[in-house]
Amino acid sequence: MALTGSAAAGQPGPAAHEPPLAAVLAGHERLSALLTGLTDDDIRAPSALPGWSRAHVLSHIEGIGRALARQARCAVRGELVEVYDGGRAVGRDAAIEAGSSRTAGELRRAVRDALAEAESAWTALGPGDWSLPVRYRDADARAALLAWWRELEIHTADLLLGPGPRDWPRAFCGHALDFLAPRAPAAGLTLAATDGPEERVHGAGSAVPVRGALGDLTAWMAGRAPSGPLDAGDGPLPALGPWP
Repeated sequence: MALTGSAAAGQPGPAAHEPPLAAVLAGHERLSALLTGLTDDDIRAPSALPGWSRAHVLSHIEGIGRALARQARCAVRGELVEVYDGGRAVGRDAAIEAGSSRTAGELRRAVRDALAEAESAWTALGPGDWSLPVRYRDADARAALLAWWRELEIHTADLLLGPGPRDWPRAFCGHALDFLAPRAPAAGLTLAATDGPEERVHGAGSAVPVRGALGDLTAWMAGRAPSGPLDAGDGPLPALGPWP
């Protein structure tokens, strides 16, 4: 439905508090299916991310999938651990680069193993576990699952293996737009879907209107190239702030 007021400004409505576990598991299946048949030449091809091959993206998906799954496992044990051992430079950046040198077969197995690990960790959480604290953003297990949902959906599209932003589930687009609301310019921003009733109003004053397909609006807010045109009226698309 169209959202205005506090919901449009990024405050979740009642249904938003349900962890999107089924949607995440469906994303696991989609990604796993895309890995079938990938060759070494395929994974050396560029991804949608500047300077990253598909192998870099797959290496990152493996790493963040395992890291966030660990947040869930440790939360149940009452433990708080950093997202990456060694911090971002070692645990994330260096690991992505090193992992990207693997063969297609090695990366397929690694990513599928990471997806299995993630499924095991997240499905083990009970209804009362989603509010358990985690080190990720000093938040809770539900926030860590939402982070994995964003990483999974966005980077699956970054692989350029077929599915793109217009294939993102509409519920995911709604969540992502709310999460990315802090990127809106200070003058305000109105996002209106041309393929559905969704609308987001961020900020006050003379908000810049941007219209387009829901997936394209979400891609743009996520720093990705939309598949189709976006209409900002008589002016250019406004500049967005940093990733929140």
